[in-house]
Amino acid sequence: MRELSVVGVRVELPSNQPIVLLREVDGDRYLPIWIGAVEATAIAYEQQGVKPARPLTHDLLRDILAALDAPLKAVEITELKDNVFYADLLIGEDLRVSARPSDSIALALRVGAPIRCADEVLTEAGIVIPDEQEDEVEKFREFLDQVRPEDFAG
Repeated sequence: MRELSVVGVRVELPSNQPIVLLREVDGDRYLPIWIGAVEATAIAYEQQGVKPARPLTHDLLRDILAALDAPLKAVEITELKDNVFYADLLIGEDLRVSARPSDSIALALRVGAPIRCADEVLTEAGIVIPDEQEDEVEKFREFLDQVRPEDFAG
């Protein structure tokens, strides 16, 4: 397993499909995962420090885990099968719950849990951005600074 950090979310044009972009902490690969608009909004809200008046689903799950004294220890992106990513939530000492990576990432950001990815998944779906394209990554980061969570609303 390799630890990943969340670069951010963006909308892929022309399809208007949101993507969450993750990056290897100790490496040079990026992992793009196409996600739903609701999850993109939840991730963007958390990254930008937006606090809704009422808890979103991921906030509710965070609060339930805290109330049950069952901390989220980590998120693991475990598999890529037929272009679908699979993840597990590692809760407490020995509980593993299957979840979508997008929901898992939104929850991990809320509790500060590490996000990890199986080496096989990174080998299959990870991309290396050549030095000449680092400018594009910087533009992406600038885009993330400007985007608002409402931009992901369908």
